[in-house]
Amino acid sequence: MPYTAPMLFSRRIEHCQVCGTPVEHKVPDDDNRERAVCPACHHVHYVNPLNVVGTLPVWGEQVLLCKRNIEPRKGYWTLPAGFMELGETTEEGAARETDEEAGARIEMQGLYAIINVVTAGQVHLFYRARLLDTDFAPGPETMEAQLFHQHEIPWDDLAFKTVRMTLEKFFADRDRGQFDVHCADIR
Repeated sequence: MPYTAPMLFSRRIEHCQVCGTPVEHKVPDDDNRERAVCPACHHVHYVNPLNVVGTLPVWGEQVLLCKRNIEPRKGYWTLPAGFMELGETTEEGAARETDEEAGARIEMQGLYAIINVVTAGQVHLFYRARLLDTDFAPGPETMEAQLFHQHEIPWDDLAFKTVRMTLEKFFADRDRGQFDVHCADIR
């Protein structure tokens, strides 16, 4: 029997993106998953995970967090991150999001965390980054950008589990003096 992935989120396609005809949801002959298939032009539509890219910016012993000015989780703290755009690499997207959300100038230091958020259909990728200065200029999606020592992190007011996981790994790695790349799944 062909595999049919459970519909865990609401990105279900109802009309063909090529010709506008209402689609049928079925397993194509050469596939093993249910897809949106156009009965008129036969185009097969794929719904794949979205990449969320961001940074973990550091200034000395402090990390930079942004207070969200948009939903979801408006008013909660997060690392600067957002959806990757077409035409950019994950690293370029992470740097762009850091500039857009915090107005922070950074030097990238490598991929740090890859977290699969299965139920949301997302993959979160965070890069370690070194802040070049402390002159921040938050954009419209951010109420405030602020540096925090580990003991000052607003743990109960973090916006997303991926941010908490990334920060916890970072402080543990910093304490032992070695930074690894971390992979995790949230179901």
